[in-house]
Amino acid sequence: MTTVLIVDDQAMVRAGFAAILGSHDGITIVGEAGDGAEGVARARELRPDVVLMDVRMPNLNGIDATAQILAAAERDNRPAPAVLILTTFDADEYVHDALNAGASGFLLKDALPEELVNAVRVVAAGDALLAPRITKRLLEKFASTRPATNRHALRLNDLTEREHEILVLIGRGLSNREIAESLFLAEQTVKSHVSRIFTKLDLRDRVNAVILAYDAGLVERSS
Repeated sequence: MTTVLIVDDQAMVRAGFAAILGSHDGITIVGEAGDGAEGVARARELRPDVVLMDVRMPNLNGIDATAQILAAAERDNRPAPAVLILTTFDADEYVHDALNAGASGFLLKDALPEELVNAVRVVAAGDALLAPRITKRLLEKFASTRPATNRHALRLNDLTEREHEILVLIGRGLSNREIAESLFLAEQTVKSHVSRIFTKLDLRDRVNAVILAYDAGLVERSS
């Protein structure tokens, strides 16, 4: 069962998300919060698996609330929830800031109900998710802020040839299933490789892996 905390300053939005998610098996809404500060407190109290977090809220915005929730979990030495940022804004700076704060996903509020449900399940499973129409634009903008360097070379040398190959495909945006099909491997085998890559490179999730691949020059930037 995946437990969810909804943090949004609009009661009707919270009610709508709760109705959508609560109607699906395997998902339980354990609480709501009307601003970022309350969201931080409720997350520490309820310890949900996933936090749905609005960006623009009174008292404390969603980006800072995300950082505080994850920092508190680390201080308490307990599992951190996956934070899924939900917003009507798709400005690049929100996505960039959310990822830097430790968010596991970013979804626009105009997403379809099934996309919301899938997003919760994806981040609850430990993967990362970005709204499809902004993913490539964000990553290329992020990568273009600095030239490719060799500063990751030593860590990358710890990867096996197969792990390096898979990291490149992650950087190109392929899912585990797509990587498995491309390399003629079982999907579970790919998952095992991905887990080892994350451990060796000290990566939090797939988004960080994609950013590293761009940053290290493993993925060709668009001209």
